[in-house]
Amino acid sequence: MASAAEQLASNLNFGAIAKATELKKRIWFTLGVLIIYRFGTYVPIPGIDPVALDQLFSAQAGGILGMLDMFAGGALGRMSIFALNIMPYISASIIMQLMTAVNPTLEQLKKEGESGRKKINQYTRYGTVALATVQAYGLAVGMEGMGAATGASAVIDPGWYFRLTTVITIVGGTVFLMWLGEQITSRGVGNGISLIIFAGIVAELPRALVSTLELGRTGALSTLFIMFMLVMVVAVITFIVFMERAQRRLIVQYPKRQVGNRMFGGESSHLPLKLNTAGVIPPIFASALLLLPATLIGFSGADAAGGWVQPIAASLEHGQPLFIALYMALIIFFCFFYTAIVFNPEETAENLRKYGGFIPGIRPGKNTAAYIDYVLTRLTTVGALYLALVCLLPEILISQYSIPFYFGGTSLLIIVTVTMDTVAQIHSHLMAHQYEGLIKKAKLRGRR
Repeated sequence: MASAAEQLASNLNFGAIAKATELKKRIWFTLGVLIIYRFGTYVPIPGIDPVALDQLFSAQAGGILGMLDMFAGGALGRMSIFALNIMPYISASIIMQLMTAVNPTLEQLKKEGESGRKKINQYTRYGTVALATVQAYGLAVGMEGMGAATGASAVIDPGWYFRLTTVITIVGGTVFLMWLGEQITSRGVGNGISLIIFAGIVAELPRALVSTLELGRTGALSTLFIMFMLVMVVAVITFIVFMERAQRRLIVQYPKRQVGNRMFGGESSHLPLKLNTAGVIPPIFASALLLLPATLIGFSGADAAGGWVQPIAASLEHGQPLFIALYMALIIFFCFFYTAIVFNPEETAENLRKYGGFIPGIRPGKNTAAYIDYVLTRLTTVGALYLALVCLLPEILISQYSIPFYFGGTSLLIIVTVTMDTVAQIHSHLMAHQYEGLIKKAKLRGRR
């Protein structure tokens, strides 16, 4: 069966996709939703001067605004209805997962299955609206206080009317985007939230490449350095693919049992433990949390708030030592935190015991759970260091030479990981379609 599945996976092609009607519908639905999202990033909020806004973002492209704009897919730079992108939802998800780990009521909801999960998702939506409201108001106030180098204000008519319309428009756009992400997850292919961030980064890659080549044409960057950067990008992508596919396989043995005159069991299988169980979640979560205070400080009017705010805002700028240290610490923390949420060694050990499986040399039950936890901890340590290295090393180099963030480790990690996950889901849908066809043929032959 395993060899047949491997052979089937190796023979997947566009012809097989054309025959899978359900999969085609899912792919077209996903593409349609992503096109709607990209259209939305070009719909501006009312009351913004586009010329002054463009000058403002051009002057601060290498700072925190540039990184925020990368995750927003360029929507923040155009101050569109999707200016906050999906980041408030991600921040709300982080808060809910932290609360689930410490709050007994929420922990009990999580154990109730589908009904509990729906309630937690509803609380997450409420949290998204609250966070988006605060961030949208801070964005509106910040835009009123910021102007271009020519002295022109980015807001045509500042005041409470502008703030109110901006909050309503941006919060509505964020909630609509959250709904689109949920629709992709349930009716499309892939994780909707990750695909939205992925689509925003990929859509802006051509512009980032053109701006980099323009820096080379004007002499701001040497041709040798641009070649080195492209080689570094290819090397990082290769390293990410290698590490994302790496796994530790624990051998699981099943005892023989006799049913009638036949012997069953006695087979050996394996329990795959990925090196990076958390996937792309830690960098996204770390960025969401780190950009939240930096955004509030940057948009709070640092000069008017006092002299102590300006040094903090400068320390949290992209590429600064404090930013790098906090980013690395948050990535490592969320690697362990998210792995602990998605993988439970005790539950896995109990399931193995129920079905008679055991790890050779390890007693079933608590000893198996402790051994799995020991192996998983070591793997997560290596995975956390790998994520920190991939996300920080290119970012440090890029921050020194004002290269667009789209060539950084975080964006490359999101692109590669989401692509691999989506392709894997397409393969699983195709295999299910192929096996359904085989079952139908077998039933027809049986009736004859």
